[in-house]
Amino acid sequence: MVALLAVLVASIVTAAVVALLVGPPIFHEHLIQAGHAADSPELAHIEEAYRDSSLTSLGIALVVALGCASVVAWYLSRRLQAPLGALTRAAREVSRGHYDRRVAVTGASRELDTLAEAFNTMAERLEQVEDTRRQLLSDLAHEMRTPVATVRAYSEGLQDGVVDWDENVATVLLDQSDRLGRLAEDLDDVSRAEEGRIPLDLRPCRVGDLVWAGADAARAAYQLKGVNLVVDVERASGVSVDVDPQRFGQITANLLGNALRHTPAGGTVSVTAFRDEAEAAIRVTDNGDGISPEQLPHVFERFYRGDTARDRAQGGSGIGLTISKALADALGGSLTATSPGPGEGATFTVTLPTASDGPGTRHVTPAAASQDAPTPEAPPGPRHRTPTPPRPQEML
Repeated sequence: MVALLAVLVASIVTAAVVALLVGPPIFHEHLIQAGHAADSPELAHIEEAYRDSSLTSLGIALVVALGCASVVAWYLSRRLQAPLGALTRAAREVSRGHYDRRVAVTGASRELDTLAEAFNTMAERLEQVEDTRRQLLSDLAHEMRTPVATVRAYSEGLQDGVVDWDENVATVLLDQSDRLGRLAEDLDDVSRAEEGRIPLDLRPCRVGDLVWAGADAARAAYQLKGVNLVVDVERASGVSVDVDPQRFGQITANLLGNALRHTPAGGTVSVTAFRDEAEAAIRVTDNGDGISPEQLPHVFERFYRGDTARDRAQGGSGIGLTISKALADALGGSLTATSPGPGEGATFTVTLPTASDGPGTRHVTPAAASQDAPTPEAPPGPRHRTPTPPRPQEML
């Protein structure tokens, strides 16, 4: 309000000074042209009257303008004060950890509405992060409770002489130790991906070779479960991309493992590769469980599992897709997920820019773990086949 009034006063004072400096000479010149003598007492009186009337008019205008401006400034300041006060109070609450606070978009101004929307978006993201953190702690406690309890029970049994050391006890203790070890490796993979501590060895590779390498690695698991795996790389013939074959093998292993886990026996998973303008796209589609609209935005969040009823052996640790997306982003591409809904399957699409000239090495934000399903390990890299008849489409 004070700023608006100061601007108003400065404007009127400036106008008065300009009028006093410019107006009298012009008025005097017009009087001379009208026939008045330059030394006429009447001329001096007329000019004095002009100056007095001008100053009086400007003075009255200043008082009236200050009154009107005060009313307008008070109204505007009150109009802006309410949303700013609400935003300040909400920010204090968020700083105290109350991430469910939101502010209303009042329409006070476009800038304030944009600020309120940005604040609400930030608070929503912080609330999601906090929910993920709580779920992570809950998952970690659940994952560690069973193996720790098992190891402790057998250790107390051996100490008390209730349990005899034999091959079965050794197997149980080893399995539970491996389970804890895999959990530690999963956590390390996530931290390494977020910190960008894994290098990529980039080299030009044919998309068809990459897809077939991943499909061949998953062949045994698909045959064991009785799920059909269909591969079609005809539309990607001659297309190459700059990738780290081992890291890309992890992406395909994670996607194929995820599709296998959510597709019942007798179902079909198809892998299609094609060129999409300046990019190569690899699409993995299944006709299995599908993803609900509520779960779809969270599929790439770390430790997220759509079916919370699944344990680690059935549902995985929930970081495979997170790491796959980090790898795809690091390679200059993307990984997206779509699904018509529950029971209608899902589609995951990897896009990569087509190959440039020459290989290279760079440090990026990818990761190391394969998806947490019981699938074969990722292949070490694409197999460059000898010139034999191509396999554009085949059912494994």
